[in-house]
Amino acid sequence: MDLEKFTEDVTSLAGKMSKGEPPENVERLEFVKNRLIDLYQKNLVKINHSAMELVCARHLIRDGYTVDVEKQLTDILVCDVFATKGDGSAIVEIETGFIPPEHALDPLAYYAARIASKIARYSKHANKFILATPPVSVLPIPAIFRKPPRDRQTKDVQELKIFCDKYYSNPPVAEDNLLNAHLHVVYIINIDAGRVVEMDVDSYFENMGDALLRGMSGI
Repeated sequence: MDLEKFTEDVTSLAGKMSKGEPPENVERLEFVKNRLIDLYQKNLVKINHSAMELVCARHLIRDGYTVDVEKQLTDILVCDVFATKGDGSAIVEIETGFIPPEHALDPLAYYAARIASKIARYSKHANKFILATPPVSVLPIPAIFRKPPRDRQTKDVQELKIFCDKYYSNPPVAEDNLLNAHLHVVYIINIDAGRVVEMDVDSYFENMGDALLRGMSGI
């Protein structure tokens, strides 16, 4: 663990993103930076993920949110970024496309199940749920989340439940959570530029290619 290097990196990134920002935004970003440094000292975060959290935080702060990172939601659930504005709240979960070795032969299916599970488990804890990813990764978002809950078919939800249970069974994803889960926005994180490109779900499907996203056994 290299605290000096980590501190130098997040301070440099925060400083770059703070240029030209109003004092209140700078103060809010400094809080996030210092929180990440504290978490690193406890060996709870890594630099790559922290840099993405910091970029997402700045994007939300510019939109008027107060931001925290690594927020405890339940006894077993911790979200990457938690933001509040008035009575509203937003959660950002960052996905990098990492696939564990045990799923080397079914990476797309595993990743799609992880995405579905994450949307179902996290989105109920905020008014707005956001998935974020660097541009080097494509999110295989199951097509059911392109529809509002009222338009989802019971058969499709049950099939997605069976699909998720192959990979996430402790605890299993509740069918009701899959039915009511919501994904509002996708963030593309450009760390080099210190900014986020925000896309709605339909735009993400269209730009990333429906062919890839349909290649998940009909899920």
